[in-house]
Amino acid sequence: MNSTESPSTQDRPAPWRAPLALLDRLFERLGVLPFLMVAALVIFSNLSEHFLSEQNLMNLLRQSVFLVLVSLGQMLALVSGGFDLSVGTGLAITSVVGAQVMSQLFAGGDGVVGVSMAILGGCGAGLAAVAVLGCVNGIGVAWLGVSPFIMTLATQSIGFGVALYLTGGVPVSGLPGSFSNLFGFGQWLGLPIPVWITAAMLVVFYVLLNRTRFGQNLYAVGGNARAAALSGIDTRRVLFLTYLACALVVGVAGLLLTARLESGETNIGGTMALESIAACVIGGVSLRGGMGRLPNVLFGCLFIGLVQNGLNLAQVGSYLQMIVLGALLIVAVVSDQFWLRRYYRIG
Repeated sequence: MNSTESPSTQDRPAPWRAPLALLDRLFERLGVLPFLMVAALVIFSNLSEHFLSEQNLMNLLRQSVFLVLVSLGQMLALVSGGFDLSVGTGLAITSVVGAQVMSQLFAGGDGVVGVSMAILGGCGAGLAAVAVLGCVNGIGVAWLGVSPFIMTLATQSIGFGVALYLTGGVPVSGLPGSFSNLFGFGQWLGLPIPVWITAAMLVVFYVLLNRTRFGQNLYAVGGNARAAALSGIDTRRVLFLTYLACALVVGVAGLLLTARLESGETNIGGTMALESIAACVIGGVSLRGGMGRLPNVLFGCLFIGLVQNGLNLAQVGSYLQMIVLGALLIVAVVSDQFWLRRYYRIG
């Protein structure tokens, strides 16, 4: 065959190679999350005609803000090379302490201070209480060398016991109505106030992770703590601040949940540790530390909320929803390992 003749059929590239190469590049850049979101949108929009309605999407956005806030803190812990199992307890401690102080200062309108001061005092007390939890975690992990798993598991149990002791398992009521009206049900420019607060926290964390020395040091410590220490980074300080920041952002979520429920609750964060870890890992945060992007975590949270919302509309029971969430976490971890081995030759 001369050079002017067309190549044989065997020499031509198969027609399916180009689409597969495109999918491979998308997976390398974005991970498994976009594929999961498309699949969920297709499935749930077919199961329920109300899934893509404006009202349902607004409800999805409103319900997702609490997971987004907790996942911001969980992301810090994961990037540092650990994780925080006490985020659910942080929600409960903030809610209970904040509600008790607020209700005592308010006292049905007959308290020693005005409504605004009662709200500020309750919010400050709730954040201070969860900050203590974060400091204990930080000291245990950074200075005492306790495994993050053991340390946060222990503080989860201790904190939950403290919350039950303070309340006897009974919800704390008597909060100022303006607290719930503003932070639980208020709106501005057509969007709920919690959405605006969450958006502000996203901006703060983006700057913290990408524009500050702390963010650079956090990724360095998570990637290789020994190398980071040899390069002059105070790894103990970074880890301590990581768990403190995680606790504080969880405290913000706890106050917003308290306003939404109009009472202080001890059982508001039972599954939040699992959900926040799942959202982060699905969003591409590596369980090995040192790797994770904030926008991907946001989409991971929205995906978890989307799945829960779709299952509710499809009238799937809460027990089966727990099975689905656990299965999604397994899928996320497997894809995380595959992604690292394929594109970064790790493992």
